[in-house]
Amino acid sequence: MKKPWIMTQEWHHVLFLHWAIEPRFVEAHIPPELELDVYGTHAWISVVLFKAKRTRPRFMPPIPIAGTYLELNVRTYVKYKGKSGVFFFSLDADSPLAVKTATTGNFLPYRHAEMAFKKRGETWSFKSRRIHENSPPEALDLSYRKVSSPLLKDRLEKWLTERYCLWTKPNNQLFRVDIRHSPWQLSYVEGTVYHNSMGSFLPIALQQEQAITHYSDRKKVRFYPPVLEVP
Repeated sequence: MKKPWIMTQEWHHVLFLHWAIEPRFVEAHIPPELELDVYGTHAWISVVLFKAKRTRPRFMPPIPIAGTYLELNVRTYVKYKGKSGVFFFSLDADSPLAVKTATTGNFLPYRHAEMAFKKRGETWSFKSRRIHENSPPEALDLSYRKVSSPLLKDRLEKWLTERYCLWTKPNNQLFRVDIRHSPWQLSYVEGTVYHNSMGSFLPIALQQEQAITHYSDRKKVRFYPPVLEVP
């Protein structure tokens, strides 16, 4: 029987940016226990940004102050024993308290960043600059607007977004965290990336390429207890 969820959270104004990349640029940066998940012959890097709201543990009200914050993450797609999910290279947030909580025991690579997320008319602007001590000073600056109603997802869009677990490796132990939410309702966006240095280990040329982009207004997510993966 599946364990009860331990935390819930809402993700608002979710923007996905996806880039195809040769596997050789990614393989050395994931734990050796994980298999790189490829679509065709390419690995994929995704940058995902959103506003987290109403963060709360099970049976408790939303967490004051730390329950709402901006997040920006960089991830790739992996498999373990036939199960597909994601691996995060970084998760930046503008809440020092949220970062401190999430990095307890080095469980996830959260980093503190200065962020701004504003809407003028139909256009959103987002800026992030990492200020975490002893971390690469990665940054993102972009603007975008939604240009379509929710679309019927094709095979690649489902592959990139319908992922329901993550792996992390703190203290040399591999853990899986399962999540649950309804299927994504995605829309197309158009916009401009003014600066992108996220994933500083990636080729600069990739960071400058045009991304495949999608947007979703809101998603409620449940998180389940970490599971230690036994070799």
